[in-house]
Amino acid sequence: MRLSFRLKHHFFSAFREFFVHHHGSLEFRAKVFALMIAVNPDSTAESYIIIKNIGLEIYKNDEERANLLMMTTKENVNKVKENNGLDIDILVASIQKDLKIIPRYAKKIDKDELEKLLPLTFDEDTISYQENILEFLVTLKEDTLNKKEKQIAKDEKTFHSQFAS
Repeated sequence: MRLSFRLKHHFFSAFREFFVHHHGSLEFRAKVFALMIAVNPDSTAESYIIIKNIGLEIYKNDEERANLLMMTTKENVNKVKENNGLDIDILVASIQKDLKIIPRYAKKIDKDELEKLLPLTFDEDTISYQENILEFLVTLKEDTLNKKEKQIAKDEKTFHSQFAS
């Protein structure tokens, strides 16, 4: 990764909500990916390469946004692993809270994307834990989409009308 990106990333980390378009959406995705990675104590750099590639697909080859997604995910994972104010339970609660506030984020939980991280795990207990997390996230997505369908439609209409003009 280029030095210029790293400097920009540190600057953006401090002021992300001001400079990054749809930072909340990116932050939410990063939390979801971080949850899947953080439960694997033997996670590798390959996890972040997968996240970057997913980001390139999501953001239509926008390398800066893909890098930002990767780095934000890595920040969250590091906070969990270093016990720096974040753990698995807090991360789960944060995802749930985000969905209560902005239910349309449930559409950003993509089972196929998350499953790409599973082959990087070799310990049976960790695989089971990741599968349970994946099942939890998919159920959370479905429940949110079902219970908040009208609110999501209203929010999306408002959201798209704000950015259409």
